[in-house]
Amino acid sequence: MLTIQFTENFRIEWPAIVTIGTFDGVHLGHQKILKRLFELKQETGLKTVVLTFEPHPRKVLFPDQKNLRLITTINEKLELFEKYGVDVAVVYPFTSEFSKLESELYVRQILIKQLNVNYLVIGYDHRFGKDRQGDIYTLKEFAAAEDFLIEEISAKDIDNIAVSSSKIRKALEEGDLDLATNYLGHRFFLSGLVIKGKQLGKTIGFPTANIKPEAEEKIIPRTGVYFVSVELNGLKFYGMTNIGYNPTTDLDRQIKIEVNIFDFDQDIYGVTLKIIFLKRLRDEEKFENLEILIQHLYLDRNNCFELINQPV
Repeated sequence: MLTIQFTENFRIEWPAIVTIGTFDGVHLGHQKILKRLFELKQETGLKTVVLTFEPHPRKVLFPDQKNLRLITTINEKLELFEKYGVDVAVVYPFTSEFSKLESELYVRQILIKQLNVNYLVIGYDHRFGKDRQGDIYTLKEFAAAEDFLIEEISAKDIDNIAVSSSKIRKALEEGDLDLATNYLGHRFFLSGLVIKGKQLGKTIGFPTANIKPEAEEKIIPRTGVYFVSVELNGLKFYGMTNIGYNPTTDLDRQIKIEVNIFDFDQDIYGVTLKIIFLKRLRDEEKFENLEILIQHLYLDRNNCFELINQPV
């Protein structure tokens, strides 16, 4: 997949099948649109282009809001676009100035001149341009005048899937991985940098990698212990992840993400790894002492080993 980002100055040189959106989570509803792009590619031989935005428009339009939680960071989103067969992803810089662009200029400058749109596929109720003035009727007028085709995925088609980014966020916040997976159509995952922690885990036989997510807006699942897989430098491992405050040993009330990777003994500080959440094992607990904590960690690890060869 070709990726164009960090610039407003680009042009697709060949006629393209285009869709536009924020695509947070790249969930089943989004996948319906991407599937339609792929079908059109098979019919026409044209390449597919997704136009998305960074930062998330809400971060620019409502800078005082501190509750923005993203299911996917931009890099995670690009990974999923490639997985679902997109040929070109354009990550357009979303700025305050861009948000004020009149809908007519948006269509002429970006859709027609830069994206070279031949066939546009959008979800229902798609709005764009200054004050969200542009809509399907605006697009149909331009499509007729500029000789490109437009297709709107109907509300019925999307709503039949009964999925939304807000439902996925709620499921993750409640620790319901199964429901989140059903909505997403793939496992929820989190990418982050390995940073130094207290290194207590190593002294008790459970060394952990402390993870700093790629973006501060990345949603973190409910506190607890999770069975996970870990992708690192092209290799896959299993492990268990604790999300929480470490109430047995820590007093700082800072939430932490720590992963114990099974059968692994390497220095990976400063490395980015990917954690795929497979199953939630239990709530985080405060134990009376370190010995009881260690006993529960062994139980958690044994539960993970039992799950490795089972469908989860």
